Amino acid sequence: MFIQTEATPNPATLKFLPGRQVLSDGTADFRDVAASKASPLATRLFEIDGVKGVFLGSDFISVTKTDGEWQHLTPMILGAIMEHYMSGNAADGGEAGGADEVENYDPKDEEVVTTIKELIETRVRPAVAQDGGDITFSGFRDGIVYLHMRGACAGCPSSTATLRHGIENLLKHFCPEVDGVQAV
Repeated sequence: MFIQTEATPNPATLKFLPGRQVLSDGTADFRDVAASKASPLATRLFEIDGVKGVFLGSDFISVTKTDGEWQHLTPMILGAIMEHYMSGNAADGGEAGGADEVENYDPKDEEVVTTIKELIETRVRPAVAQDGGDITFSGFRDGIVYLHMRGACAGCPSSTATLRHGIENLLKHFCPEVDGVQAV
């Protein structure tokens, strides 16, 4: 089994591409050991000293470290991913870590929200997945779009620039009702 690694804009997060499907549907974000119990893969990765977070996508695994050097952690992470796939277990035990969230918006804004969600799904999420993360719609109130950032995006030093210069400009261009974007 050959697992590729890719750097992400977040220096504390590294993206691993096992060349196999990780999740068949959605994403799963595990921010601590307790949450990882829903995923045999995430549990295995949290057993490595220095792993702070695990994010599972359709074909990638993003691992966030607390401290330490990637050169020391990467071989252990690669070994854990290989052991997982050799075991035959599923990556996710069925409880996605925050994949389904309650959306907050006024029903009179349904048309605007539909456009915002379509833009996020078709233009933003695929680009962000390339960097090992995910951004999902959380709400829309008083012209502000609220987005939930996960995986490599959570805590990334460049996430503010991505929100302000990338996503905000895109949404304002297609939806004049949007005044700004904020992470939740």
